Amino acid sequence: MRTIVYIDGYNFYFGVLRNTTYKWLDIVSLVKHVCHVQNPAFDVVAVKFFTAPVITRVATKGDKALQSQDSYHRALLNAHPHIIEIINGYYLLEKGNPPRYKKPIDKQDRVEVWRLEEKQTDVNIAVQLYRDAVLKHCEHAVLVSSDSDLVPALAFLKQDLPDYPIGLILPRKEPNATEQRPPNASLSSLADWTRSYLRDDELKKYQFPDKVPTKKKPAVKPDYW
Repeated sequence: MRTIVYIDGYNFYFGVLRNTTYKWLDIVSLVKHVCHVQNPAFDVVAVKFFTAPVITRVATKGDKALQSQDSYHRALLNAHPHIIEIINGYYLLEKGNPPRYKKPIDKQDRVEVWRLEEKQTDVNIAVQLYRDAVLKHCEHAVLVSSDSDLVPALAFLKQDLPDYPIGLILPRKEPNATEQRPPNASLSSLADWTRSYLRDDELKKYQFPDKVPTKKKPAVKPDYW
């Protein structure tokens, strides 16, 4: 069954990779593994990775953060040239003026802050999901996100193409005994199957080598990763 996987990169990073040593992740091989475990008949023919270029002036590592992101994208593109597609939105950095945190809220007591928002990712995912289904680019879609903003896209797909199967991989770490977070019920209710978390042993197994060959200089794992 021809399958396209749609990965919300921002959601995946904060749900699975942040504060770990697994950021040099071969995410294409990982999602192919998860799909194969779910059903060996799933044939991943494309992976669409939705992200946005780092804004260096607000990144903790500055220019190194953008260089690291570029290295990672080069590794993905060269390791899986016929499968991966990186689709960029952008970050919007602007002044915000929210109420100061206190209870009850005092709407008159406001502070100026920098507000950073990722733009276009949700729309890009929704449009690509729907378009690929309508144009019959695949027979099965897999969404990798826990963002409830994507519920309308899945709902329209189910309404317009009720026989079109949709899988869901929630980008969450495996919960421990004291942390029993429920899966995203709103997304899961619209999926034909759900993988509720990713295990550390899977993240560890599907790491790129420190140097990934390219047509020019190799893509090198960032030293602070």
